[in-house]
Amino acid sequence: MEDLLTVLAVGDIVGRPGRNAATRMIPELRQRHEVDLVIVNGENASGGFGLSLADARDLFNSGVDVITSGNHIWDQKEILPALDDMPILRPMNYPPGAPGRGWLVHDLGAKGPVAVCNIQGLVFMPAIDSPFRAVQEFLRATAEVSVRIVDFHAEATSEKQAMVHYIDGRASLLFGTHTHTATADQRVTAAGTAYVSDLGMVGPRDGVIGMDAAASLNRFLTGIPQRFKVGRGMVTFNSVVVRIRAATGLAESIERVDQTVDVSSAD
Repeated sequence: MEDLLTVLAVGDIVGRPGRNAATRMIPELRQRHEVDLVIVNGENASGGFGLSLADARDLFNSGVDVITSGNHIWDQKEILPALDDMPILRPMNYPPGAPGRGWLVHDLGAKGPVAVCNIQGLVFMPAIDSPFRAVQEFLRATAEVSVRIVDFHAEATSEKQAMVHYIDGRASLLFGTHTHTATADQRVTAAGTAYVSDLGMVGPRDGVIGMDAAASLNRFLTGIPQRFKVGRGMVTFNSVVVRIRAATGLAESIERVDQTVDVSSAD
């Protein structure tokens, strides 16, 4: 139906293996599910820490429309000037003066505008401004836009669940990122907001949240800081496909699209 808008939201992309899987799968999934808008979290896309300009461009060239992020967006300094020009979001609740922007409006032509917001949690995360106050400002600023989507980059499931109660019926989709571990609680609320606590990741399956397992084990066993590197092998691709009524902004459905991708032959 013409009024139905389809969104593909993709979990945190981790390093080169994640990028290779994402750039392979996104064009295929766009076609298979007749996707109108692709959002990915790219804060770990370059070496597992941050996002480079070249890697951002590769993701956009593969069919990504908006890149969201989190606390690691600052790790690759070259991306900072581009945050004002490219459709890349940093968490909205960083204090005034931080580079970039926390929300944008993407025009889908006949299906209308879509507002996308990126916020960051406070529980077990760096201390910044309140994500609840930030999202309230986003909702106020986009009151004329029917379809509104929020990436809540947060550690605690409880904080994410509290957020969906706070914006229930006022946003079309709220998805969590950051933990790199997919949750199975996807649903559409009675008020019409699609929700999942964490999308998961696009990263090496057999590491520890996409990173090489050996360094993680050494840190847990010794307490000594380790230099982490991206893992290898088969890649977990986690995402959701959400269908939303363009006129009302009410979500119709949310389904997980998860699979394992062999990137061993990729560059």
